[in-house]
Amino acid sequence: MLCLFKLHLTLWKISLVIKTEFYQDLLVQTKALISDEKDPIANMANISALLFDALDQVNWLGFYRVIEGQLVLGPFQGKVACIRIPLGTGVCGTAAKSKTTQRISDVHQFEGHIACDATTNAEIVIPVQVNGDIIAVLDIDSTCFDRFDQEDQLGLEAIVNTFEQNLVMHGEKLIK
Repeated sequence: MLCLFKLHLTLWKISLVIKTEFYQDLLVQTKALISDEKDPIANMANISALLFDALDQVNWLGFYRVIEGQLVLGPFQGKVACIRIPLGTGVCGTAAKSKTTQRISDVHQFEGHIACDATTNAEIVIPVQVNGDIIAVLDIDSTCFDRFDQEDQLGLEAIVNTFEQNLVMHGEKLIK
C-alpha cells in the first residue's frame, strides 16, 4: 500500500511539473503574440485562439468586456454565447463585481449560474483589471466536472496579468 501511495505521489508531482511547464510555455507564447500589438480586441482574439487550441476538455473560451456597466461578449472560441451579462450575475458577473477569480468545479451548484451552453459543467473566470478597474473577464468552460485546479488558475492568471501589462503599456482602454 505504501508503494502504491508513493507511486501516486510521484506521478502527481510529475503531473504538477508538467502542468507548470505547460503554462510557462503558454505564457511565453502569449507574450510573443501580444507584445507588439496595442489593439486590445486583436489581443483578446489571439489569446482566445491560443488557449482554446492548447487547453484540453474546454468547450468555450473567450472574453466578456465591461461596457456601460455590464459584460458584453467579446472575442471567443466555441459555440454561440450569451451576449450580455449583468455585473454580479452568474459566474462571469460575480468575477467582475468581486474582482476575484471564480473557479467553479460544478456550475450547477453555483447559485445564479447562467447556462449559455447546457453541456458546461465547470468554469473558471479571471477578471482583467487596469488601474483597479475591471475592463473584461476571461471565461473558460468545460464539460468536465472539476476541470480546473489551482495550477490552472495560477497559469491563467499569469496570462491575464501579461495582457493587463500590455494594456497599461500601450495606454489602451476598452469602451466602458
